[in-house]
Amino acid sequence: MELIEKLPADKTLQFFHKVVDGMCGRAYPRYQDYNTIWNLTEWMEVLEQTMAYFKNAVGKDLSDAEAIQPLSVLNSDSQRAAMTCLKGRKHDIRQALVERTNAICSSQLLDFDWQLKLALSSDKLSVLQMPLLNLDLDLTQNGDIKLFSVEMNKEELQSLINALEAANKVVQQLK
Repeated sequence: MELIEKLPADKTLQFFHKVVDGMCGRAYPRYQDYNTIWNLTEWMEVLEQTMAYFKNAVGKDLSDAEAIQPLSVLNSDSQRAAMTCLKGRKHDIRQALVERTNAICSSQLLDFDWQLKLALSSDKLSVLQMPLLNLDLDLTQNGDIKLFSVEMNKEELQSLINALEAANKVVQQLK
């Protein structure tokens, strides 16, 4: 992110907003507008690091104190510009991340159907009270539909959520 400081202070906020525009499906900033500031390699690095910063800050729902930490290498004007953009465009970035996730899921043709049930037993009704999740997955692959049904207790569900979050982090790092 240190390369951001090559940008004149009065252009930094505008640049951040253009990057967010690109993340939201509109036009990214153009290299032609910044080729006097950065060479092509630096340009690609600045774009990638800026997008990664906004994705991370919004995706992890960082507090202001946590969001400013990765910016500590920047001067105060650049930090202020990044935080201003982040605060003002957090909803737009979150929406873009959700839409991207939905697009990825629908491109893989995965359908999820879930139900939450309470396990009941006639002789132990008053003491059992154990919530279970029945997760029915309809997976479509190459035109074939396969049904997978999984029943999980609270601990197993938390383990699944942790595994999915870890997988998501790996996928995000590969992008």
